[in-house]
Amino acid sequence: MQNNSSPQPSGNQSRRSFIKKSATAAAVVAASHPFITPVYGQNQAPSTGRVIGANDRISVGFVGVGGQGMAHVTSMCNKAGDTNVDFKAVCDVWTKRIDGAKSYIEGKIAGAKVEGYDDYRKIMDRKDIDAICCSTVDHWHTRVTVDAMNAGKHVYVEKPMTRYLGEAFEIYDTAKRTGKKVQVGSQGSSDQKYHKAAEIIRAGDLGQLVLLQGSYMRNSPKGEWNYTIDPDLKSDNCNWDRWLGPVHKKVKFDPDHYFRWRKYYPYCGGLLGDLMPHRLHPLMIATGKPEFPSRVVCLGTKAFNTDRNTPGTYQRDVDENTQLVAEFPSGMNMIITSSTVNEQGWVDTICGHKATIYLGGNRVELKPERPFSDEIDPLTLDNVGIGEPIDQHEKNFFDCIRNGNEPNAGAELAVRVQTVISLAEMSDRLNIMCLFDEKTRKITTGDGKEVAAITYGTLPLS
Repeated sequence: MQNNSSPQPSGNQSRRSFIKKSATAAAVVAASHPFITPVYGQNQAPSTGRVIGANDRISVGFVGVGGQGMAHVTSMCNKAGDTNVDFKAVCDVWTKRIDGAKSYIEGKIAGAKVEGYDDYRKIMDRKDIDAICCSTVDHWHTRVTVDAMNAGKHVYVEKPMTRYLGEAFEIYDTAKRTGKKVQVGSQGSSDQKYHKAAEIIRAGDLGQLVLLQGSYMRNSPKGEWNYTIDPDLKSDNCNWDRWLGPVHKKVKFDPDHYFRWRKYYPYCGGLLGDLMPHRLHPLMIATGKPEFPSRVVCLGTKAFNTDRNTPGTYQRDVDENTQLVAEFPSGMNMIITSSTVNEQGWVDTICGHKATIYLGGNRVELKPERPFSDEIDPLTLDNVGIGEPIDQHEKNFFDCIRNGNEPNAGAELAVRVQTVISLAEMSDRLNIMCLFDEKTRKITTGDGKEVAAITYGTLPLS
């Protein structure tokens, strides 16, 4: 069973603060975890990769081919002709998934020859691979993404951007240094209604922004993320130590942890890591100018104990009901709620001093505030939303590799979203309010005390 205590980090953990240089942090982690030693370290000049023209085919490798990874394999194969991509390699720690992904691609794409690996670094060594799709557990996102960029490859990485805040800045800094494209897999970011809202807001029709609200809700009586356990998973066909990677709280081989990892803090932030990114990325796009937060507070509860309805599983570490409030330097506040015990949510809404925008389905609706009804005209735009299509988000990634534009959920947006997520997790687990300085990347409490960002080893469940 899980130890759910979450004490404050001790003083000797201050050395883990993410504001140290990413090279130092990477060296500390790599020294403790040989499975994640980077092939392309900070002291080695990164590979630039090839320049990809508008008509060039992009070769892709997949790291992590479980449920979401295979969703990308399927989608990219279905659209391979339209996006002009081909597939070279797949990687996973479980041999069944490697074999399944290889078989699917080779059966779907005529003439495809796909290599399978259980070590992602072998994909990094491949000079014939231009981009990777990373759909691993959250605690592997950074190592795979950073090493890929240093190896000259562009990266589509599933949401959340990564597990902890220091890692998010490592990805961001590496993207800036290498010039490689990063697309975080919050596919709602490619829904055009949020981009249309951003145009309206940048035009000044809402005036100064006041409040943003949104939600992502589910109701799972048997416990969210209690996925079916495949009996074919065995300790002798899965590299368990590699799967654990940088996780501090090591456990023996456990299929429950492997399939239901989103329930446990060492691997995931729960609602903050899985569902809230689906709202945070597109809504922050819709503001017209995404900001780093200046102050974040979050509270959550798991009092419903839905895991009791799935025999044989452990009680979750993560919350079943979570609310976060964030303040931004411009003066806008944001309220996001997420739940796995009630599915009634809010309409995505952005309130300005002069008008309010409502975003739902495929509609953008602008309503002026009463004092400004003579200045601002109401507006309704229909058929501008496309939901959360994976294939459109993937296409945006490939288009940006070719044209040099920033992807819809690129590093600039994603690092700001991850800052909200990570500060919210700290607020909830440490029972504090987190203030953030984007210039120094320092976190303080309301009384001015500096707090190190949590990372692997900061808390018992990490």
